[in-house]
Amino acid sequence: MSESVEAATTSGDTPGQANSEGQAVFRERLYASWWTWPLPLVAAVLMAAQVHMGYPGVRAWLPYVVLVPLAILVPLWLGRLKIEVVDDELWVGDAHLPLRFIDEVEIISPAEQRRSLGPDLDPAAFLVHRSWVRTSVRVWLDDPDDPTPYWVISTRKPERLKAVLLRER
Repeated sequence: MSESVEAATTSGDTPGQANSEGQAVFRERLYASWWTWPLPLVAAVLMAAQVHMGYPGVRAWLPYVVLVPLAILVPLWLGRLKIEVVDDELWVGDAHLPLRFIDEVEIISPAEQRRSLGPDLDPAAFLVHRSWVRTSVRVWLDDPDDPTPYWVISTRKPERLKAVLLRER
């Protein structure tokens, strides 16, 4: 197994970013967009109101206590992913890649994203995609022992991430 394959595994790194001591050169958190918030909240209030109309007492307010916080936590949970470049490594969530294995970085525009994530996607690629983020980067790897040809990472700052990855290697 190559060193880049070992670096991409997450065993012993929980969470990966907490183990790094260095200063982050690039950091981005992929928060859920504003339009992911109203629908779960409206659905939670409507479901709770349905129960509220049919039952008196504790059963009337209990769905509000359970469903509304749950509707707030789901978009927060979806936006927990961090992308960082720290200590000559690219961290995407808990997976990390030493920058010396990066061969090329290309920006995937919103117009190209559907094709690059569909028919043009290699099944062996490492993919971190968030549907509310319209741009991505494809990081090509230069490690003959690694079966992963490239990483595709959603990012709102593709130009900046590309510049950092190419400068730091």
